[in-house]
Amino acid sequence: MVTNTRRAARRRGEPDVVEVNPVFARPGEATSVPKFRMPDDESLPSTAYQIVHDEAMLDGNARLNLATFVGTWMDEYASRLYLEAADKNMIDKDEYPQTAAVETRCWTMLADLWHAPDPERAIGTSTIGSSEAAMLGGLALKRRWQLARRAAGKAADRPNLVLSSAVQVCWEKFCNYFEVEPRYVPISLEHKVLDGHELEKYVDENTIGVVAIMGVTYTGMYEPVAQIAAALDRVQESTGVDVPIHVDGASGAMIAPFVQPDLEWDFRVERVASINTSGHKYGLVYPGLGWVVWRDVESLPEELVFRVSYLGGDMPTFALNFSRPGVQVLLQYYLFIRLGRTGYEAVQRASRDVALYLSGEIAKMPAFELWNDGSDIPVFAWHLRDGYTENWDLYHLSERLRTKGWLVPAYPMPDDLTDLTVQRVVVRNGLSRDLASAFLADLAGEVEYLDALTGPMPAERRRSGFHH
Repeated sequence: MVTNTRRAARRRGEPDVVEVNPVFARPGEATSVPKFRMPDDESLPSTAYQIVHDEAMLDGNARLNLATFVGTWMDEYASRLYLEAADKNMIDKDEYPQTAAVETRCWTMLADLWHAPDPERAIGTSTIGSSEAAMLGGLALKRRWQLARRAAGKAADRPNLVLSSAVQVCWEKFCNYFEVEPRYVPISLEHKVLDGHELEKYVDENTIGVVAIMGVTYTGMYEPVAQIAAALDRVQESTGVDVPIHVDGASGAMIAPFVQPDLEWDFRVERVASINTSGHKYGLVYPGLGWVVWRDVESLPEELVFRVSYLGGDMPTFALNFSRPGVQVLLQYYLFIRLGRTGYEAVQRASRDVALYLSGEIAKMPAFELWNDGSDIPVFAWHLRDGYTENWDLYHLSERLRTKGWLVPAYPMPDDLTDLTVQRVVVRNGLSRDLASAFLADLAGEVEYLDALTGPMPAERRRSGFHH
């Protein structure tokens, strides 16, 4: 971590050692373990297990975490597969050729799901998460642009990427790490997402692509890919500049095919060159999996694909990571054949139904006004009604809900709307209607508590509770 956790722990008065419970300590074992250096002596497996188990117990209840998009539940057969395949290295295709074959099956299934013109001519890869997948998509856009510029005898040293001001932080990292100028199109009350409005002001001959988000992290809303493509068509007609689209479908690419199958956002839109998604979000797999798929092999420059000799085999690879777990790929394949399209549709529709139920009930509360209702991906946000109260804000409400175990972030909206604070709920598989009803009861109770205050809550430096 960037921060010094040891100094922070000392400021909080935490000791530098972990005390071993006498019930678990064995004769001859140390009775305490240092926190920030390796112990000198061994511990029994049962003692070490208990120490780590007790540390992890202090984490929150994942089922009550309404902040994260990341999956927190899989069935017992998936857990069994996880243990059986935990040692597989995804990158070692010579040692684990069947896992490599399963990876190819998975991204080919995704290419078909996303209407690639010829799924067998598409190309894709698994990644550690959708952030790596997005960066690979961005790298392909940059290299394609560079190759085209050089072939035309033009300068290729000032690439830019057009995206919404509400974009996920991985795209900020991409632009920083790979030296691409980000051009942020601000969202507003009139244009809540990047929708093609005034896009011509941001696009020029140095634009490597436009990022369209299927499920904006701040609010869960879809950006209209076909509408953005139409705006780029008009730009090409007037300037000759031909700009591709990368769809960041971290969440929505595993929702829209099942919940809004007629919505054209994928490879049906000709300008879409590549799509990324999170297997560990609405792909329903445990953390550690992303996917990126290109429309066809021409969309991924060959020079970005490395062919290396590894443990006796010739292996093509395009990734930022090298060795990484293969088990999540097997878990994704398990879910694809376990659920099929019908099963995924049932799961995703159930989550959206809960989101619509929650947003509908919250909209009835006098304190709140919805930003959106969760009808895109099952995520929605709300803010306090203007003039409702001077005694508390959504940060106070977030803190009160945390005392009941609910993690519901409060955070400012992005540039040009930073004076607006919202709260957001992410409905994932496992948040049942019963749990949603329990949350609503706690939400109403905490609002009632705050409304009963006779004076304002203490003001302190605000810490954003925003979670990607």
